[in-house]
Amino acid sequence: MYNRGIRGATTVTHNDEQEILEATVQLLSEMVKRNDLDPEYISNIWITMTQDLNATFPAKAIRQLEGWEFVPLMCSVEIDVKGGLSRCIRLLVQVNTEKSQREIKHVYLNEAQVLRPDLAVATRSDM
Repeated sequence: MYNRGIRGATTVTHNDEQEILEATVQLLSEMVKRNDLDPEYISNIWITMTQDLNATFPAKAIRQLEGWEFVPLMCSVEIDVKGGLSRCIRLLVQVNTEKSQREIKHVYLNEAQVLRPDLAVATRSDM
């Protein structure tokens, strides 16, 4: 097995606790679905949000999912780069898998598709 990183990002429209939690679950769910993930094989998840989001910890949403209580989670703040995408939540899921780098499906939802248009196009065609 290899330890692979799966990237994901999404955006929200408001700095609202419920919206952040729902967007986090939606993003993780899509990453799980597209990559056939099992929490047992996930070594950890890094979660970042842009500095304009501070209504809640997105890890709270993952903690509430059945089967995810033992997956290590870490929240952090994204670097505040001038002109960067606002109201963005990013996940880096590190998973133990037999899949090659090419087989990993990264997920970019909503306005976050601009972060990696090359991968977002592939993501849309996989749906």
